[in-house]
Order: sequence, then structure tokens, then C-alpha cells
Amino acid sequence: MKIAKVIVDVPASSINQTFDYLIPERFQDILAAGMRVIVPFGPRKVMGFVVGKTDESSFGKLKEIEDVLDLTPALTGELLELGKWVAEETLSLHITALQAMLPQVLKAQYKKELTRMGEERLPDALEELFAGRDVILFEEFTASSIPYSQLQKSVQDGVISIEYLVKSKITKKQVTMIEPAKEPHQLEEAMQDLSKNARKQQQMLFYFIDNPAPVEKKQLLKMLDLTDSTLNTLIKKQLLTSKRKEVYRNPYRDETFAETVALPLTPQQEEAIGLMKDSIADRQHDVYLLHGVTGSGKTEIYLQAIQDVIEQGKEAIVLVPEISLTPQMVKRFKGRFAGNVAVMHSALSAGEKYDEWRRIQRKEVQVVVGARSAIFAPFENIGIIIIDEEHETTYKQEDQPRYHARDVAIQRAKTHACPVVLGSATPTLESYARAKKGVYKLAVLTKRTNEQSMPAVEVVDMRQELHAGNRTMFSRRLKEQIETRIQKGEQVVLLLNRRGYSTFVMCRNCGHVKECPHCDIALTYHKNSNRLKCHYCSYEEPMPINCPECASDLIRYFGTGTQRVEEALTQLIPEASVIRMDVDTTRRKGAHEKLLNQFANKQADILLGTQMIAKGLDFDNVTLVGVLTADSMLNLPDFRAAEKTFQLLTQVSGRAGRHELSGEVTIQSYTPDHYSIELASEYNFQEFFKKEMAMRKTFYYPPYVFLALLTISHENQVTAVQTTQKVVQMLLEKVSGDTTILGPTPSAITRVKDRYRYQCMVKYRNEPNLRENINEILGSFSEEMRKNDLLITVDMQPYHLM
Repeated sequence: MKIAKVIVDVPASSINQTFDYLIPERFQDILAAGMRVIVPFGPRKVMGFVVGKTDESSFGKLKEIEDVLDLTPALTGELLELGKWVAEETLSLHITALQAMLPQVLKAQYKKELTRMGEERLPDALEELFAGRDVILFEEFTASSIPYSQLQKSVQDGVISIEYLVKSKITKKQVTMIEPAKEPHQLEEAMQDLSKNARKQQQMLFYFIDNPAPVEKKQLLKMLDLTDSTLNTLIKKQLLTSKRKEVYRNPYRDETFAETVALPLTPQQEEAIGLMKDSIADRQHDVYLLHGVTGSGKTEIYLQAIQDVIEQGKEAIVLVPEISLTPQMVKRFKGRFAGNVAVMHSALSAGEKYDEWRRIQRKEVQVVVGARSAIFAPFENIGIIIIDEEHETTYKQEDQPRYHARDVAIQRAKTHACPVVLGSATPTLESYARAKKGVYKLAVLTKRTNEQSMPAVEVVDMRQELHAGNRTMFSRRLKEQIETRIQKGEQVVLLLNRRGYSTFVMCRNCGHVKECPHCDIALTYHKNSNRLKCHYCSYEEPMPINCPECASDLIRYFGTGTQRVEEALTQLIPEASVIRMDVDTTRRKGAHEKLLNQFANKQADILLGTQMIAKGLDFDNVTLVGVLTADSMLNLPDFRAAEKTFQLLTQVSGRAGRHELSGEVTIQSYTPDHYSIELASEYNFQEFFKKEMAMRKTFYYPPYVFLALLTISHENQVTAVQTTQKVVQMLLEKVSGDTTILGPTPSAITRVKDRYRYQCMVKYRNEPNLRENINEILGSFSEEMRKNDLLITVDMQPYHLM
């Protein structure tokens, strides 16, 4: 096996294949599939993944691999296979799929170092190379004649570790530990020999006679109130030694998690978990849809199923939507499984993510809780995969590779012969339809664990408020309810549904709306900086004083941002204290947690926010939930608008009355008779499912059909339209008679960053060769895409139709 098959990191369709490279003598014993290597490619050197080894190649003269970046494969064999599957499913490049599985740190430009771990003697050759140092540059090793296999063995034995320095920022965190270099009785003798004036040295030695365990240098000096010079003197005298030790950057190190034990289950929970435990015991792949009302104890089922898996010596992946990766969720898993949990989400720094990933890779944990990309955790013995709030659209990746975490989960679970659990109070129509047909197994929880009834929901017709002369954004009913709650010392959650609605600037004289010069979209007004910004291309300009069209000074901003609601609230109910949660207030790291903790500690009466407060939160003192603009999503050009509205309203209603106090929900709407709002107020999922399925059937939408969306963009509008017409023609020649192709049509936002966007949509029931056909079409445009800056993107499961 002297030849490696390598996928190189050059994202171009013409290079989407494996290339053969000779494995030099020095790497022959150590090179394995899944490792990253540096290879010559044309005139440059690029990174690549080894995906296999072979003895023969159909090419004549092969180049050699220049360097090996990993001594432990970064990707397991299963993940390499999965990468191939993801690339085929999403019509993306193989390299893009493999890159998506790794933490950011492993994609950057880096240098390597070798670090000794502990005091153990290394093999002679390595001992000589380190020459008493703790850290050496990797280049020193490559310049020596020591075989790679010897280094690999030392890495596997844990006596040496390989560190990546990303652009000189060290990716592993180290601390200096101090410990005695001699036995306690020898330290006592040394103390006698010190002069009377060396009081500080005596004090330090005295500490180590009593406490011989290693201690962090910073902590030691602070505790004894001594300086570096005392310590250095004792190190020089060889009475103490200092060592560098790697510590994981633990994003939760300052928190203590109270241990929790399994709670007794209700009969409904027992029944649901019984099915899952059978699949776990029989090592059988099943997909369960756990349909449980908010507060019905879905998390407890997850925790107890995972406990079963851990006892079998296997591993568990739990996906939660990015938004509900709240400290509350983390606390529940850390409380039950302590240090056996790694957490992966976007609020962690690159270094923290890398450390959590390595804890998984080194088999130091059996559970990972994370957002979408945690589905690629490098576990090798998975016993269960859980996707909480499975209806969330954030499980779909919106750029290449455009995978859906649910599909990847099911694919991995097939390989590992284990169950997948999809949990939600408002499952997607697709999942629920599959459960109804028996493709998934359905488990239902209709009662809350505390037997509390669901909060009462009242829908207020805002049109009548206008007729009655109330021009504020709060109905009289909601205002009165908020005041009552504040008097009682209870808390309120207010949700402003912002989707499809932003604060824009319009002239009241001529009606001119300020648009972005590069995109066909109104600029959004940001009050704190008094500037207009484009949320698509980041263009910004100062807020004008006069209208650029008619020079009138009647230029005003419209729309309800959270800031405006907060101002209106303080005018209307001056005694209320408000915590605002939106993109602006949660920008800084840890801000999310801080605000939620303040609210939990009753430092405010009202929590006001956007979608991010709708799910996963659990406060015992919240007895009222108000929804200000329930219908803003219903007007979007999206066939899932009613479904998303129903889901959001049901989720946010579930935040009220979760404990002893009963709760109420008030929904303000201009279209109170729309079925999604009516049925959400009655928690009637079955009826909503029936109605919405009938709509989808009539208009021929999922789950009755599959969709594929092709978007073509170019700087020249004519080129974009003509190319889309060609694509539609080519598709029509290849698909069957009962497949519909819509288009070419302009995208909902036709121009973004000075590029025109047109699209066509394929609606199909059964097109077994659709992927190959689309690939063939893309191939025929490859020259134009390369030379003419034409861009064609394909989404085989579109969620954002904008």
C-alpha cells in the first residue's frame, strides 16, 4: 500500500475527485485514511484528506506526499463514508462535505509543536531531541532521523502531544504547575539548612511538606502572597519543579452543576421510553417521533434513554436548536452526566470548540450536546441520536453542503444500528405524516408532567382596538394584564414576532422608501447608531434628514423593533422594569446567559424579545405571555408560513404557567380568524395538521411532493434570465411527465450584492435520477461558471424560498 488516494482542498467541480500520491518511506507505517496531509498540487501546496490506500495507480509519474498533519486520523472511516453520502445527497463538492465535519481550528493555516506530557522518560532518541525542554517545534523532529512510527507510538501512549498553533494563537491552553522535586522528609532537611532570613522560602517549603500535590503556579503565589523570585530560587535549588500542563478551555468551568437523579416517569412517559429502550437493547435502527406538549417531560425521556446507552458503553448525540442551547439545557445534561458531556455551539470560541471536539475524539466523553454541526461528532459507537425541537429550520444548513441534520442523523443511525428520536410539541408536517404512515414510530405525551393544564389563550383583534381609538401597540386587555402581574410580583414574557418585518425609512410626503443601492431591499433603520443598514450586503449610510426624492423633511421610520416596543412600554407602564433580548443586546459573548439569569433572579418584570425567547426557557414565576405581532409571518412568500406561525405561537405559549402558578397567553393579531392562529390558541395540532395537509395537497407542496430549488445569479440580468431559461429547458427534457417545473422567476429578493437572482423550482414525486440529471446540467455550465462568474446553486430541500 504505497499509494494514497487524496481529496485535495481545491473547491472546484473539475477537481471533485481523488488524486493519487506516493507515500514516502517515512510515512508508510503511520499513514491512515482520515488523516490530513499536505500535497503538491500544480505549482502550489494544498491540504488534502487521505480517503484510502492502494498498491497501483493508472497514472505514470506520481508526486509524493509532502507532510502529514495528523498522527491520529481527524475523520473516522464512518465519517469519510458519510462525507461521500452528504456530497452526493446535497450535490456539493466532496471536499466541502469533509471540511464541514471539522472544527474551524483544523481548517486554518498552522504550525505544529510537540509537547511533553508528564515526567515519564521518552524513548532515547526523542529524549535527546527534547534535550530537557517541554516544547519543541515540529520542524526539529522532521529534521532528525527519528522514524514517524516512533513518534506516533509516543503520541498514542500519551507521553507526547501534537499542538497546532493557529496563526501563532495557541489552540491549546496550558498552565504552569508547581510540585515538590523531593520527598517531604528531604524538604524538611532543606528547610533546616536555610538561613534565618529566608522566611519566604521556608513558608513555601512548609506548604509543600503539608501538601505535596501539584498546584497551579498562579494559585500558589496568590495563596501564600509570595512572588516569582522566591519560587525561582527554590526551583534553582532543585527542591521544587515547574511543569506545563494542558488544561481544556471549559466554557462552563466557573459553574457548578448540581447533580440530579432520574425522576419518576408518568405512565405516558413510561410507555414512550419503553419503545426506545427496546430498540437500544436490540441494537435496532428505528426513528421515533416523540410528540409531546410543552412541559410534558421530553427532556427527562432523553436523559433516561441516554443513561441506558451509557450503561451499554455506547455514545449519544443530542441536537438542540442553537437558540435553545441555553444554560438551562446544558445544566440538565451536565447535572445528570457530569463531566461525561461535551457541548458544541456557536457561542464558544474557536479554541473552546476545538477542545470539546478533542474530548470527543479522545473518547473522554460519551455524550455530546450541540447545535446542527454536532451531528458530525467523531464518535465510533453511537447508541442513540436525539433531535429536540425537530421542527426548527436551523437544522438545515443554508450554504454548501446544504444538509439537513435530521437526514444525516438517520443515515448515521443506520450505520450504527441505533434509534433516532425526534422530539417536538409541533412536529413538521413531513415528520408527522411519516409517523402517521408508520415510516416513523409515534410516541405521544398529551399531559404536562405536573398535571397542570395548558395556559388559557386569548386572541385579541387589533382591528377593533384601532376602531376604539387605541393606536398603541398594546391592546387594552394586554396592558391591564401586565399591570395586574406586576402588582402581584409575577413576571411576563413578551414576544415580538419580527420575521418578515423590519424598521424601514419612508417619506410621508412622496412615499419614497430608502433602498440599498446593491440589493433590492429596503434599508433597515438602527436607532442606536442612527444609521441605515442592509442586512444582505452590509452596506450602510447615515439616516437622511431630508427625503432624497422630494427634499421634504417628513422622513420617518416605520416598523416595530424591540427598541420601539421597549420605549412604548416604559411610557405606557412606567413602573415596569424590562429586559430586552434581541440581536443587539445579545451580541457579546455570555450576554444571553447574563440576561436570562437576571430575569430568573427576578431583576425585571418583563422579558421582551424576538424568536430567541420562544423556546426552551423555563421560569417558575412567568404567568403571562404576550405575542405582539402574531401575523407578521403569514404574509411572507413561503408555503410554510402558516406552519411556522402555528409552531411559534404554540412554543411561546408553553413558556407560561410551567410550575405551581397557572398561566395565561394573549395573542394580538390583525387576522385573528386565520386557522393557524385560531388552532394554536386551542393547542389543536391534529386539526391544524388536517387543515394544512389539505392546503398542501391542493397546491401540490411537501409532504405530497419533494422540492428542489435552483438559483442562478449573475451581474448581468439578461444572462441570469437566459441561463435560467436554458436550465429549465434541459430539466424538462430529463424529467417525467408528472413532474412540474416552475420558472424562471425572479427570486423574492431579486438583486443581492449587485447580482441578479432568478430561480426555478422542481416539484416531483418520484425522480430517481434527478441528482444525476442536475449534476449533468451543472457540468454543461462549468466552463461558463468558471470564466463568466456565473453562479448556480442547488438546494434539494429548500426551507428559505427568499
